[in-house]
Amino acid sequence: MKVLKFGGTSCGSVASIQSVLNIIKAKQAKGETVAAVFSAMGGVTNKLIEAGRLATENDTTYFDLVKEIENRHFEVVRALIDVKSQSKVFANIRIIINELEDLLKGVSLIREISARTSDLIVSFGERLSTTLIYEILHAQAFDCQYLDARKVIRTDDNFGIANVNFEVTNRQIQEFFSKTKSLQLITGFIGSTEKGETTTLGRGGSDYTATLIGGAIVADEVQIWTDIDGMHNNDPRIVKKTFPIKE
Repeated sequence: MKVLKFGGTSCGSVASIQSVLNIIKAKQAKGETVAAVFSAMGGVTNKLIEAGRLATENDTTYFDLVKEIENRHFEVVRALIDVKSQSKVFANIRIIINELEDLLKGVSLIREISARTSDLIVSFGERLSTTLIYEILHAQAFDCQYLDARKVIRTDDNFGIANVNFEVTNRQIQEFFSKTKSLQLITGFIGSTEKGETTTLGRGGSDYTATLIGGAIVADEVQIWTDIDGMHNNDPRIVKKTFPIKE
């Protein structure tokens, strides 16, 4: 099996999500067994963090940010899912959005946000993007399952950058994959404590999720997919005239 990880820019627009779907379909058409891990849509994690901050100030413009997040996901639904199937998908995504709104309302009432609550808030990015891609493939009759990584990745309660309990995590991943043959679509970045509290693995944690899955099932490869060719010698957002390195 190969584990494919797709980052925020790969899940950031209708065109990029269509590219992700094409990659997954092409792998399966070749007879390859894959599992896919997804980050939140590009920019969504930052919007969730900002929404949480605004809620602590009882600034109701956090609703506007949530609406922006909802609209981005709905835009993809309208573009990539048949009209006859859209209403059910809208409803499923809306259930997750409602949960997010309720959480933010609670934060606005107490005017405080803990590290634990912050992790729960930002978890909605991966949960939404992975649900979205699951709904698209499911609507196209693909044999696939949505896997919330909180079910299999066990961590401590060091919220924000939780430490993985490898013994429990490896066992749970192995047990889960031994019982299914379906394509797994997995939320990156998040895990849970023994008490079921949502944790995050730190920024860039979706790469970590992919390698945790790959390591536990002894995958043939873990592939980190991005929207640029290869790796550059520096961060082009900071350093001018970067260039890709060959190896």
